[in-house]
Amino acid sequence: MTVGAARRDCHARKNVDFEVTYVNLQDKPDWFLEISPHGKVPVLKVDDEILFESNAIAEFLDETVPPRLHPEDPIARARNRAWTDYVPDFVKALNAIGYATTQEALDEGIANAPKAIARVEGALASRGNDGPYFNGDRLSLVDAAYGPMLQRFLLVEEHLQTGILNDFPLVKAWADALLSNELVTGAVADNFAEEFVKNHLRRKTVAGSKMEARGMAAE
Repeated sequence: MTVGAARRDCHARKNVDFEVTYVNLQDKPDWFLEISPHGKVPVLKVDDEILFESNAIAEFLDETVPPRLHPEDPIARARNRAWTDYVPDFVKALNAIGYATTQEALDEGIANAPKAIARVEGALASRGNDGPYFNGDRLSLVDAAYGPMLQRFLLVEEHLQTGILNDFPLVKAWADALLSNELVTGAVADNFAEEFVKNHLRRKTVAGSKMEARGMAAE
């Protein structure tokens, strides 16, 4: 299996042999654009077949490679899929904070984000288990879906210090648990931290200006 700049936690959890090809999204090669209809990562190549979109790739792996990361109970499985589909709304809310380029935009993001975070807090409150992950003590596809966003948000939160997760203890505990798991934190490239800073500097975000002030600007 070849994974184009993919989220690797799901693959690692299943002990799948895979090869990673990273793609510079600022200069996308033609071969990548030919196989990625939206020009986004990840893309998965299985033999001669190409799959794209995170959820589709994760679902394929869950159906074909044990152990299953979705619950066996059909109601619980459908609920998991529904909350995985909610990820774009969650990402949009947190990115409005993390990628704000002005103080005004940052304040607006902080004001609007609690609505999306509260929905996830409610899902965690009603899950019927004590965690630390979405379905209990084992990682699931929901964890794999939210982990990357939470990892990135907590990195900018170190600089922005909004404290926005303090009002959502279940989300905060979930994020802490995910980022204590090497399957999640190890699912990025070795130079992730450096590229993360460069991305914020390039976008001229408020978080990036704080990173730069702390001397984190990469040469």
